[in-house]
Amino acid sequence: MKCLILAAGYATRLRPLTDNFPKPLLKVGGRTIVDWLVDDLSSEGKVDGFVVVTNHRFAGFFEEWASGRKEDVTVVDDGTSTNETRLGAVKDIQFAVDSIGLDDDLLVIAGDNLLDFSLNRFVDYSLSKGTSCVMRFFEPSGERLRKCGVLEIGKDGLILGMEEKPSEPKSHWCCPPFYFYRRADVIRIPEAIASGCGTDAPGSLVAWLSSKAPVHAIEMPGRRYDIGDLESYRSVCEIFESTKANQI
Repeated sequence: MKCLILAAGYATRLRPLTDNFPKPLLKVGGRTIVDWLVDDLSSEGKVDGFVVVTNHRFAGFFEEWASGRKEDVTVVDDGTSTNETRLGAVKDIQFAVDSIGLDDDLLVIAGDNLLDFSLNRFVDYSLSKGTSCVMRFFEPSGERLRKCGVLEIGKDGLILGMEEKPSEPKSHWCCPPFYFYRRADVIRIPEAIASGCGTDAPGSLVAWLSSKAPVHAIEMPGRRYDIGDLESYRSVCEIFESTKANQI
């Protein structure tokens, strides 16, 4: 299994910190955001390689970061240089798959989120199901639901439908940007794009795929921290610094 880290965005809401620096390499609790994710996934050996797909402006930063990791890490430059010309998450996944010939099950994760639980629990769930899988969490706020991917859930966690940023959410189940795709589903991404699947939000691929093949969703076993703006970044830093202090 390979892990594909989505890191091609420009983090415009975190400026000036991200004017000339990638958000996933900002430090939280003494480690970069992406280090927290890779350290966690490397701890149990279920992932045998990491791929970071980024843009031309930030590729050098990630190549330098990767050179200091002990894992097999490949950095893929999607060639874009501005927020206006970005490919979008789904096309970035396909670009990475094509660029280095990925031919494996694929764990796709956002490089700008932190979790207070191990992603290995999600990997174990996905392997036990034998299908592509996502996570879900209960979101009580209608306003927030309209900014997320919203899932309809059936028996045993089977996804009955998903919609990105719905004007009228059909449930309170949100899908965070962590996805497990079986190899058999990864090779269908060109089909999804050709048939009109949205390409900007990564969850659009799940919305398309869940109408073609079984996809399951595990209830998220902890908390996710989405680092979207300066306020949320400062808040996460305080939380992780506090956690770090309590562990000493």
